[in-house]
Amino acid sequence: MKKIEMVDLRGQYQKIQSKVDDSVLKTINSASFINGPQVKSFQKHLEKYLRVKHVIPCANGTDALQIALMALDLKPGDEVITPDFTYASTIEVILLLGLTPVLVDIDIDTFNIDVSGIKNAITSKTKAIIPVHLFGQVASMNKILEIAQENDLYIIEDNAQSLGSNFTFKDGSKKKAGTIGHIGTTSFFPSKNLGAYGDGGAIFTEDDDLAHTLRGIVNHGMYVRYYHDLVGVNSRLDSIQASILDIKLDYLDDYNNSRCIAASKYNLRFKDQSNIITPIRVGEHDSHVFHQYTLRILNRKRDELVKYLNDRNIPCGIYYPVPLHLQKAYKSNRYNQSDFKVTNQVVKEVISLPMHTELTDDQLDYISSHVIKFLN
Repeated sequence: MKKIEMVDLRGQYQKIQSKVDDSVLKTINSASFINGPQVKSFQKHLEKYLRVKHVIPCANGTDALQIALMALDLKPGDEVITPDFTYASTIEVILLLGLTPVLVDIDIDTFNIDVSGIKNAITSKTKAIIPVHLFGQVASMNKILEIAQENDLYIIEDNAQSLGSNFTFKDGSKKKAGTIGHIGTTSFFPSKNLGAYGDGGAIFTEDDDLAHTLRGIVNHGMYVRYYHDLVGVNSRLDSIQASILDIKLDYLDDYNNSRCIAASKYNLRFKDQSNIITPIRVGEHDSHVFHQYTLRILNRKRDELVKYLNDRNIPCGIYYPVPLHLQKAYKSNRYNQSDFKVTNQVVKEVISLPMHTELTDDQLDYISSHVIKFLN
């Protein structure tokens, strides 16, 4: 059996090696390292894939979130609602811009932001909601859209973990995650479903005016060189990464399908295990692309299971071990523990198993059998 990786980037690369190598060498030989034609090509192809009017490439997913907030021209003290259970990028950029983060608990089935919590968190200072499509599962965007429209709020979708998933509306129409709100953002960190071989990110919008603002912000606030119309940042997707992503984009649906198949095989192996809750897909089959395969362990032995698996060369991860409201950098007397009952529970239960496009049946058997053996 091949060595088990949390994410097997090498195995994935080997299947497209000749295409990637040729493209990278062509980019190097062109010497168009910044804003080369490869960036424009990837941008156009991603717009077509997402069925969105504007894609603005940038340097990474955290930059994408920050730039999205900057484009909304919010003022210090304005409140932005976002989930307590997620990676720190969301709250980080809110605070960096002098805005006030309002953390909300999550739904225990999907790990996504709790819609009723959003409603309860809205005040006269609330200006935006940042739902996170966590672990690959698209959030309840129909309900979030209703809340935003009723309260005149912006929506920025953090789609770093769910590129390619779809939300199906009541009328049967579908939209890609990240294209439903006013602005969507994503990350091309190497382990993502569409991962670069370095850093990268992108911002999406249907709004022409927002797109114009976003394009200026990513380039030092310039539309004409050396004339700065806006306060901006330096955040560019380089040409080499764009050339790699342009190739991998053709395989994204296949990659996501491979992850879904692996998740189904895990689910079958863990069926009827009383101490395990497997990931719950809410919506159609294409609503989840399994960036992570995250279990809840109910017998309070999650930490012991992590050690047991690692001792047997089975990698795993805890995403996330500490809620944002308890992180040293983000603590605030505005928060009450009673507001985060679900988050405080799941941080003690969650464990993510290897999930990627190259998982084999013998690896899945080995991983699942050891999880079951330990828990029984």
